[in-house]
Amino acid sequence: MMHSFRRDIVATLVGRMGEQRRFIQVVSGPRQTGKTTAIVQALEGLSLPSAFVQAGAEPQSSRDWLRREWSQARALASDGPAILVVDEVQLVEQWSAVVKELWDEDTRLGIDLRVILSGSSSLLLRKGLTEGLTGRFELLQCYQWDLRECQEAFGFTLEEYLYFGGYPGAASFAGDKERWIDYMQQSVIAPSVLKDVVALDRVTKPALMEALFTLGAAYSGQEMSYRKLMGQLDDAGNATTIAHYLELLRDAGLMAGLQKYAPKLLKSRASSPRLVTFDTSLMVASYGPFRASLLVEPDRRGHLVECAVGAYLLRRGLREHFDVQWWRDGADEVDFVLSSGEALTAIEVKSGRIKNTKGLDSFCARFPVTKTIVVGSPAAPLGAFLRGEIALF
Repeated sequence: MMHSFRRDIVATLVGRMGEQRRFIQVVSGPRQTGKTTAIVQALEGLSLPSAFVQAGAEPQSSRDWLRREWSQARALASDGPAILVVDEVQLVEQWSAVVKELWDEDTRLGIDLRVILSGSSSLLLRKGLTEGLTGRFELLQCYQWDLRECQEAFGFTLEEYLYFGGYPGAASFAGDKERWIDYMQQSVIAPSVLKDVVALDRVTKPALMEALFTLGAAYSGQEMSYRKLMGQLDDAGNATTIAHYLELLRDAGLMAGLQKYAPKLLKSRASSPRLVTFDTSLMVASYGPFRASLLVEPDRRGHLVECAVGAYLLRRGLREHFDVQWWRDGADEVDFVLSSGEALTAIEVKSGRIKNTKGLDSFCARFPVTKTIVVGSPAAPLGAFLRGEIALF
């Protein structure tokens, strides 16, 4: 069923590959989110000759290897446009310099070779893009799947989506929770943290990074001060190190530390983060022996639902360029605050725990031009919200 389902990114790629050659298309996002499948489906929807090569598939994936593959793809473009896809391009050392050289050469010679690059390590990918390819590419983010996609592709119920999340490869294990946990930990979490994040030179304490993710994912949807994080982590270093590692986890599409909303940016940056994973499955897989109670015990279910809403907002915010934060003043709290230019939206999540909307009232009194959404209310049911049926601004 999954193979016949096409995400929106497929139509975007088909459209852009059908345009006049202008930009390299770069597909970036976390592991196991269906980037390669989407690219293959896009190629199937086009009538252009194409070459698909994967860096790292052979030991000789080097700059010379990339030049050879590119040269062979140019032959496909001798009679008209053709497409070259380089998967996991970040595994080629100094790949951006080679791509810039060859792309500019094609432009100069009038060779109509259209290029798609993809990579799981968005950190390494972005570094190469900013170093050498400025003005030559468009970035397409491919994050974990939303509720609508999982319902259409896999027939998930809302409850199944809350627990199993939006990694398409894991969906087939939804009937076997032990196999699902193994898949998530071995094929998603471990390689994402160890290869895509820890492999970077900037991570000096890999064990701390792993511990931070495991602890933070279990507390997804909750505020956690840097002091408390350091108190629960061995060899924690300092708050600056933890803040930096949270930024790396965010860039890798795994977990973010949302900052408190404040008109003054410096005050916002100094606040305790509210931890949110990019997908509920990352929270469930990291939750430990009590994960079975996440859907039934009100407090734990409340955190899981808040994680689902936060993950949805986080992914949309990065795609659509709006900020996602939270707010508290004394006892008054708002779960999520969205800001886009002058537009401001305050979101409260009714999720099984006993909560009131006093925080929303207090926030609106302080920031009068604010849209409010209560997720879980008749006006914004949880399922409709996670399917994108409720306007955010």
